[in-house]
Amino acid sequence: MKIHEKYIKRCIQLAEGGLGTTYPNPLVGSVIVHNNKIIGEGWHRKAGETHAEVNAINSVKDFQLLPESTIYVSLEPCSHFGKTPPCSDLIVERGIKRVVIGTMDPFAKVAGKGIKKLMEAGCEVMVGVLEEECKALNKRFFTFHKKQRPYIILKWAETANGFIAPQYQDQRRPVWITNPYSKQLVHKWRTEEQAILVGTNTAIQDNPKLNSRNYSGNDPIRIVLDQYLKIPADSALYDQSQKTIIVCGKNLNQENTENLEFLEMDFSENIAQTICNQIYQKEIQSVIIEGGRNTLQQFIDAGLWDEARIFIGNSVFKKGIKAPEITGTLYAEEKIISDELKMYRND
Repeated sequence: MKIHEKYIKRCIQLAEGGLGTTYPNPLVGSVIVHNNKIIGEGWHRKAGETHAEVNAINSVKDFQLLPESTIYVSLEPCSHFGKTPPCSDLIVERGIKRVVIGTMDPFAKVAGKGIKKLMEAGCEVMVGVLEEECKALNKRFFTFHKKQRPYIILKWAETANGFIAPQYQDQRRPVWITNPYSKQLVHKWRTEEQAILVGTNTAIQDNPKLNSRNYSGNDPIRIVLDQYLKIPADSALYDQSQKTIIVCGKNLNQENTENLEFLEMDFSENIAQTICNQIYQKEIQSVIIEGGRNTLQQFIDAGLWDEARIFIGNSVFKKGIKAPEITGTLYAEEKIISDELKMYRND
């Protein structure tokens, strides 16, 4: 088993290279081993492009070695036609007889069908190597398909004495609590998730861009809660530089464009759950909640969150808006120069 773990661990390392670019597909890595030597490896780089198993097989210099080799893959090979042909068919076609899989795919069109196809073709299949690590790799994908909601990350910064914002601030200008290094880390996180969400007050007071300008990568889909359409039309969120969804109580005949969509929602119900349902229907697998206290607390109170990433700066406000109240399992903490970062899981 240890030798199998070694190669599945390599699959996970490769798969992580696709974080932020494979949506709505999962992160997958694959290696091909012949006589305890890796002769091919690959990962799924971008949705619509070739899958990890295909890239691994294509990287092998001598295809005659494949029937005597073992292919390792972090997630069950697909068995259906999507934008690309089934990977399980290619494995069989190339004569690979041994397949080691990290974990099954929860997606209904796969969900064991890939494994079944391989076994029916005479392949020796092992499933469940470093299974928890492989599931953690695709926590967004698994949450989306098993819980029918996006993977939710809460993020905020608070002062050393527990305030998320001052009592008064100049409108349309953010008040920075953390240092530039923490800010860059947040922009890195934005490239990794599919969407980012804020509420009306944050949008008006801070006039945020919600892009990843301080880190190379994709910009997330911007989701803005604005029940009464109070946000000024000249706000950065209306610049149409990236996909933006304005969630409102009534559309008021606003026109949708390629990068700007108005989405009606009933704000009288459980707002956090209703938002999750709307995001799920949009097939968005992950979202960072960067709203103010009210928006964040609604998700906390509803139990609809998976991670909380909390920065604590060394500044102090005499008066202000208290940070959200949260309970969860602290699983990581680190210093970022003058800031402290605490990471919680919702168990």
